[in-house]
Amino acid sequence: AIVLDKTGTLTEGKPSVTDIVAFNGFKEDEILRYSASAENGSEHPLGKAIVRKAKELKIKLLAPEQFKSHGGFGVEAVITGDRVRVGKPKWFDVGLLASAKDDIRRLQSEGKTVMVVSKEDRLSGLIAVADRVKPDSKEAIETLHHQRLKVVMLTGDNPQTAKTIADEVGIDEVYSEVRPDEKSSKVKEITEQGRTVGMVGDGINDAPALAQADVGMAIGTGTDVAIETADVILSSGSLKGIP
Repeated sequence: AIVLDKTGTLTEGKPSVTDIVAFNGFKEDEILRYSASAENGSEHPLGKAIVRKAKELKIKLLAPEQFKSHGGFGVEAVITGDRVRVGKPKWFDVGLLASAKDDIRRLQSEGKTVMVVSKEDRLSGLIAVADRVKPDSKEAIETLHHQRLKVVMLTGDNPQTAKTIADEVGIDEVYSEVRPDEKSSKVKEITEQGRTVGMVGDGINDAPALAQADVGMAIGTGTDVAIETADVILSSGSLKGIP
């Protein structure tokens, strides 16, 4: 089996904001200002995409206080005295999301990652981010299938978005909503099914999974930690190096 991380491995790892949906009288630039201020300084590709969008639109950011990152869920910070949270829908109370359910489902079915923005536990808006699949990912996966390999995708994304992307490139099996600290145990799980596993990743949080696999392959354009941990470096960043 070949296990692929999604962001930056299967996709280009350059997510960009595609949609902003406002609720409860909030304006789009307001949602962007609060979310980008909370995410400013974040190392996460989705957080960086929000900050980049705010800067493109020349939106002045505010200084966050009491910043806190909740691994695999989102971030929160106090901005001008108000508690702002930006993160995955599953991190929020069901009641808070009642009016946004249809929009969340629609955006996810388009293969986009949806983040919820709340201010003082009141829904402010949704921000959808999309990351393009690398042009040669599908071709590489077809070649792996010809070599009688099972192709698995690991992602922190929700099941709907993950399925849309997996269907696009022909992946056999998907593990979605996998937190960064769970990646290596998922690789172990696949190994325990009696398979020899090649893990392909690019990020800091892929390093334990790369070490756990029988063969770890790092995308050469990824982080130093992933490159240091892997057995094989795919220097071009293309998945066509795997076959």
